[in-house]
Amino acid sequence: MAGEVDARLAELGIDVPEAAAPVANYVGYVQTGNLVFISGQVPIKDGKFQYQGKLGESMSVEDAQAAARLCAINVIAQAKAACGGDLDRVARVVKLTGFVNSTGDFNDQPKVVNGASDFMVEVFGDKGRHSRAAVSAASLPAGVAVEVEAVVEIN
Repeated sequence: MAGEVDARLAELGIDVPEAAAPVANYVGYVQTGNLVFISGQVPIKDGKFQYQGKLGESMSVEDAQAAARLCAINVIAQAKAACGGDLDRVARVVKLTGFVNSTGDFNDQPKVVNGASDFMVEVFGDKGRHSRAAVSAASLPAGVAVEVEAVVEIN
């Protein structure tokens, strides 16, 4: 039987993929106590990078917000793996850090990362409200527009 969070995801039409395997010498998440530290997730779907480009150059804020949302879906996939498949164990999304592939004169990183933040609240309600950083990056892996990492508290 699906839990409340899974039901909410289904209502939103979101299929959470299997957690992506790391591409280098790290793990997708580390749990210490009740905290799960989720490695940076990029906008990848069905094994293919999505939303490649640089803000302030070749990517719109709206497309980058969609990229951040896809990153958040992949963060949730890692959280689901950490919770043994039961997303109702998520007690709180503690923090998100969003990295935005952007030019030096681009200043709307917070608007971009809202794509991930808004999605967490949409899925988890008040438990999805979190602290956050939105950081400019000169480049990101595979030229993607956004990468998001997270800290999640679980029961």
